[in-house]
Amino acid sequence: MTFNTSPMPGAPPGSMPATGATAVGATGMSTVRHAEAALMGRDPDTALALLDQAEATQPGVEVCMTRAVAWRMKGDLPRAIEALSNALAFEPYNFVALLTRGLLRHDAGQHAEAALDCGNALKIAPAPERIPQGLRVQVERARTIVDTWREALRAHLKAAIEPLKGEFPSQRWERLDESLDIYCGIRRAFVQEPLLFTLPRLPAIPFHDRDAFPWLGELEAATDTIRAECERALEQASEAFAPYIAYPPDAPVNQWGELNHSRRWSSYFLWNCGTRQDEACAACPETTALLERLPMQDQPGFAPTAMFSALEPRTHIPPHTGSANTRLLVHLPLILPGPARFRVGNEERTWRMGEAWVFDDSIEHEAWNDADALRVILIFDIWNPLLSEGERALITAMMRARSSFGSAKGI
Repeated sequence: MTFNTSPMPGAPPGSMPATGATAVGATGMSTVRHAEAALMGRDPDTALALLDQAEATQPGVEVCMTRAVAWRMKGDLPRAIEALSNALAFEPYNFVALLTRGLLRHDAGQHAEAALDCGNALKIAPAPERIPQGLRVQVERARTIVDTWREALRAHLKAAIEPLKGEFPSQRWERLDESLDIYCGIRRAFVQEPLLFTLPRLPAIPFHDRDAFPWLGELEAATDTIRAECERALEQASEAFAPYIAYPPDAPVNQWGELNHSRRWSSYFLWNCGTRQDEACAACPETTALLERLPMQDQPGFAPTAMFSALEPRTHIPPHTGSANTRLLVHLPLILPGPARFRVGNEERTWRMGEAWVFDDSIEHEAWNDADALRVILIFDIWNPLLSEGERALITAMMRARSSFGSAKGI
């Protein structure tokens, strides 16, 4: 008989799993089995005596884990925790030992240590489907312990800094507030993850301050004009709204399975990877003229791209990143039949008619159309304003040279 993932004998449900781990020698193994049998008979004293014998022959994780079960059965949490610490000295990444020590530390009132252990155990936990049924309640309990501790820590830190904010009335605190949540483990730190080209040392700013783009007002003022041309395109050239995601049959689709070759997310290109779509531009002359006045990214063979992006009702665009951190994307909502959301990194916004924004699409982002009708926005790219004129010129030359060096752009 071995202890694998069953709740610990004599312990409250969900309080401590016991496990067999590293094997001991033949004599030691037999002694450990006798100790386990004693525990099944609710005789921890005999079990502890047998484990002393086994440890003298071949100490190891299984002896320590079984000893922890015995001490827990006797109600001695400090010694059970000590036994688990001894097990972790043999195997620091033993998931069950770490999880169990965290749960017992919580039962013993060691809440900070418990949260640390449980958090570390969750980091190394198997995939959910591989966690044995007998451990799943304990894993969920550990998750609750960690979440509760993180929320308490956040409240404590916020209480310490909130009074100080009044001393700096002109200061914006979005960045600091996000850092506090990241420090407490409530949010993750998002970074730039471009798929094609990375320029080092650019800051990862989810949504850029609109003050850096004085032409946004002109764009927003043209919303009605652009929307009218978009609606005409939808009516007269709906077939030109092609699926935005279109992987070939031999390519992995990853998160795009649901939208691959689907018109649930479709696009009507005015420019596509630097190539002007003459027919579409002719059908939308005022939109085209406006875009030509704006500082779209000019990178032959790669940019600009400008399009009407249509998302069907109740459709979700899954988390993804764009091609380069040297560009930013501009969104202008055109058709908003109801609620529609957009997340970049840790910041989620709701589209509003007449309001454009500029964001870094090399940071993970996703979108939702929560309405019961079609949502359409105008999207186009611009240079990241933190690039110098020289950097823009050399990156353009570099990517043009890359296009002439074989055909696979992703290599």
